[in-house]
Amino acid sequence: MPGGNERKVVLVTRRTRLEDLIAKYLTAEQAKFYVEHLGADFSDYQREHNVYLAQRHLTVQTLEQWGRYQVIDRGFLPSFIFGPSDIVVALGQDGVVANTMKYLDGHPLIGLNPDKRRHDGILLPFAASDLPALLGEVAADRRASQSVTMAKASLANGQVLHAVNDLFIGARTHTSAIYQIASGEQHETQSSSGLIVATGLGSTAWFKSIVTGSLAIAGCFGGRSEGASYAPQAWDAAELRFAVREPFPSRSSQTSLVCGQVTKAETLRVRSLMPENGVIFSDGIEADRLEFNSGTEAEIAIAERQGRLIV
Repeated sequence: MPGGNERKVVLVTRRTRLEDLIAKYLTAEQAKFYVEHLGADFSDYQREHNVYLAQRHLTVQTLEQWGRYQVIDRGFLPSFIFGPSDIVVALGQDGVVANTMKYLDGHPLIGLNPDKRRHDGILLPFAASDLPALLGEVAADRRASQSVTMAKASLANGQVLHAVNDLFIGARTHTSAIYQIASGEQHETQSSSGLIVATGLGSTAWFKSIVTGSLAIAGCFGGRSEGASYAPQAWDAAELRFAVREPFPSRSSQTSLVCGQVTKAETLRVRSLMPENGVIFSDGIEADRLEFNSGTEAEIAIAERQGRLIV
């Protein structure tokens, strides 16, 4: 492995909300007219944009002093090939770190928070001003890191999709997802709004909202015991959790297998019964998805590789 400044740094950035608006309305002036016509504050978009550009400029200045580097937008991650010795830097929000990590295989990942007044930054422990000192320590393997368990969905045709937070398995539209699900000795046919499989990191996100909402609804019907609560897992937990969203009982669909665990010894198997619009995507990025239509079977397991977040 190359040492010191010989290691290339890959900076992953994102478009700001203002840049997304300009891409849609062609100019900043037209974007401003649209936002203010709806009674919203355009100046907030501009402030966020200016702060992000300033932090991106500061980060690139550091990389120019470092040596070999490359800047990519997160939209290109699915097709980007990282070198085995690359150091990866993600310039916030938290979602940029998660989106980046699922395409890495043991690469050190540094999360930079571009605006601490705006972003909580659970995955963004550093600022752009910290990067000069960090790069030297990371390149010399002198900086601690946090392991992050990832999930993966595998199809029989060899396609694989990894997830840092969670996998969604269901229908693209608001129609019901119909599928067969199997875990251990349990198996049944279900009709639902799809299912979520969460990692330890993801147990603090979408999965948490599903479980806490279910507990609250159960309480309205007298089904929640006093003191029942939800506890997320550790980021490196050797276990995934799954939950079915809004399972519907009928003559042809059951609701007994609506939650559970996936361990290294036990996988989750799901076979699609949907003629069209069936999908599997991860970490909220539907554009990078697996088609999941009639007959397709997905095996959900703990990924062999782990994320490595610099702390």
